[in-house]
Amino acid sequence: MARFFCRGSGKTFSLLPIQLIPYFQYTLRAVIGVLLLALKSWESGQRGFHSAAVRVDPDSRVTPWLVSYWVTVILSGFRQAHATLMRWYDLSGIRSLGNIVEMEEVAGYVACLGWRAEMIPWALTPATRYSGQTKRFLFGTPSQRRSRAGSLNC
Repeated sequence: MARFFCRGSGKTFSLLPIQLIPYFQYTLRAVIGVLLLALKSWESGQRGFHSAAVRVDPDSRVTPWLVSYWVTVILSGFRQAHATLMRWYDLSGIRSLGNIVEMEEVAGYVACLGWRAEMIPWALTPATRYSGQTKRFLFGTPSQRRSRAGSLNC
């Protein structure tokens, strides 16, 4: 990944393509694919993320803990972007109450966005639209947004 140096602030930054999640080893498409596997397992009554992790390529390093972390990151991105995503998608079916299981909320977003396992390439559409509108990533935080001050000086 190309990194750049800002002479004004002395910070480094990178320009990431939209199909990546900042600080993730896997692409957005791979993470969404595993999320859909986890959701399918959850809907069939399984708890935990072991079955989703073992259904991924055996040479990958996807673990149940990693799948759980991805669910948290994806859900956090959806929650932060909810108002923006409502411009393009009917998110009225989303229930985000404290007593709702995270996977139930994820299932709501997946249903509202029309995501299905056989349509993973379409999963990039909300991320592309959101980034185009806000100039931010839907999921994850790039290094230049992680500074103590929280601002980008370049």
